[in-house]
Amino acid sequence: MHMLPISPRPFFADKNKAFWRLQALGWGGALVFRGATVIANERPLDFLIVVFISAVAGFSISTVLSVIYSNLINRSPLLTWTSTAVVLLLAVAVSAFINAWTIDVYQGGSEASFLQLMLGVAYIDMTLLGAWSALYYAINFFLQVELQADRLERLETQATSAQLAMLRYQLNPHFLFNTLNSISTLVLLGETRPANAMLTRLSSFLRHTLVNQPGGKVTVEQEVETLKLYLDIERMRFEERLRTDFQISDKAATACIPSFLLQPLIENAIKYGVSAQEEGARISLSAQVIGNMLRLIVSDTGPGLQGTQRNAESLAATPSSTGVGLANIRDRLAQAYGESSRFEIETPPDGGFTVIIELPFEPAETEEEPRSAAKLPRPSRVSNKPAATGNKQPTESDGTPVPAPRTGANA
Repeated sequence: MHMLPISPRPFFADKNKAFWRLQALGWGGALVFRGATVIANERPLDFLIVVFISAVAGFSISTVLSVIYSNLINRSPLLTWTSTAVVLLLAVAVSAFINAWTIDVYQGGSEASFLQLMLGVAYIDMTLLGAWSALYYAINFFLQVELQADRLERLETQATSAQLAMLRYQLNPHFLFNTLNSISTLVLLGETRPANAMLTRLSSFLRHTLVNQPGGKVTVEQEVETLKLYLDIERMRFEERLRTDFQISDKAATACIPSFLLQPLIENAIKYGVSAQEEGARISLSAQVIGNMLRLIVSDTGPGLQGTQRNAESLAATPSSTGVGLANIRDRLAQAYGESSRFEIETPPDGGFTVIIELPFEPAETEEEPRSAAKLPRPSRVSNKPAATGNKQPTESDGTPVPAPRTGANA
């Protein structure tokens, strides 16, 4: 069966329309109730005309009150409530005068004085207009609180986005310095082909950093491709000293994570693991889905925290010398997931360094390819398996060997 599309809107999305709906509903209900009372008391049906005139008068007077109240609601409390009481008493007096005059005309004169007749109907007008005034202020104060809450939420969202952008764009100067230094050395030595290859890879990496929006999310597969771009550059410096092992399950590859969440971890592993040892180190990345959580583990076989006084907790709590640091990742996880995420560091006594991240599993949408995926560079040549221990050098896409830069600078 074909269903018509329904797009529900908040009742007060249009305040002007909502006001007139409530006016018609409220005074229409009062008319029906008082009309039913007339019939129940077996009064003449022509008395319904008096009831109708009373409802029209209440509708008109309350409309005037809404204009006055709208100008008083944002004033000081003393002025607002004092003026409201005075205006309400005047409105009740006007409504009572109209109702008393209508009843007097209907009855063709009354034994009681007109003032007594006004006082007799004033309690009904006071009840209706007083309840209307209280409801008017209650609804408008509620809408003001909702508006302020929405503004506060937008400000918090903007502040969070700004903080995520700040964390996201903290690019490591250590990495840029070494890469540009290597390119400069290659140019001075006349080795234009490897210099051009390294510069191309650097531009591809930097271009990709600008594709993703700050605070945006990418799939684990896209994040791994970005890491391979980064490792392409570092492999030209470290050659066989840099060994990688990526173990990404098919389901985990489709999970969404904050963009560039893992790059600082790989960067730390290269600086404190690969460059700290003559034989280099192996960097491992695993991703798997456990229940409704995505677990990411980044580890290296470097020296770890041996010989340092800084424990894992203090290391994660403060930015490291890489310029990005583990504190950056922890802050991004806190901003994006709150207490739903887990960030732990393990430092075995025999060396090595492991970071464990757990966050809610969010599968990527399959109906529409992310726009950033179309801008991803071609697949990297960095193997997902440990590199061989021979003297094989990185090669260009056409198979031409690319000599490593003869700089000797790994710091």
